[in-house]
Amino acid sequence: MKAIIVFITFLISLLTSNFSQAQTINWENLKPNEKHILNANAGWEYSFVYGLGYGYHLKTKLPIVLESSFSIASGEVVFDDFKTKIGGQISLYQIQDFRFNAAIHAIYRRYGNPLVTLQNFGADASTTIGYYKPKWFVAGEFGFDQAIVTHFKHSEIYKEVYPDVKDGWFEPTTGGNVNFGIQGGYSFSKSDLILRAGKVITEDFKTEPLVPFYLQIGYSYKLD
Repeated sequence: MKAIIVFITFLISLLTSNFSQAQTINWENLKPNEKHILNANAGWEYSFVYGLGYGYHLKTKLPIVLESSFSIASGEVVFDDFKTKIGGQISLYQIQDFRFNAAIHAIYRRYGNPLVTLQNFGADASTTIGYYKPKWFVAGEFGFDQAIVTHFKHSEIYKEVYPDVKDGWFEPTTGGNVNFGIQGGYSFSKSDLILRAGKVITEDFKTEPLVPFYLQIGYSYKLD
């Protein structure tokens, strides 16, 4: 029984090690007529991960971008391990060139290996505080990613060893992570080049996921 608990805990750690991630935007370079934001990114979370994102810039007094994204981990089996997100972010407050921004998203994730397939619904929230100029920006970021409910589907191989194992949805929450780091970028014309880096720890602030660091590079293009 102890071995089963350790194994499942390890799998959940893998599943929930995704850091809180919104599209990185240079708010000072985002023009009112630029409605669509396309993003491509790659980097290291718990493995090498690459993704695509789309944002829609609303015509509101405070700058708001609704967004969705899809990311996938590199591996032999495509779509074994992926994450989808939908939500938005807002630039809440500005003092000269300094901005305070916030974001919130709903998340669906899947993690699979020869022993078990995990599906998870969760949510994340994040804030950034930074210095923004039309050509460049730098900001600190802090976020929280919570796994709310997880579905376990064990393989026949696993059930041969542990025949009493249970499949199905398990709650309450199955874990969460806190991330903190920095982000920055260079803007030109309708494009942004972006770099993010930081650290991830679990919600108890005492333990770390299997890989406690993240690094991401990205490119965004804005359309009218």
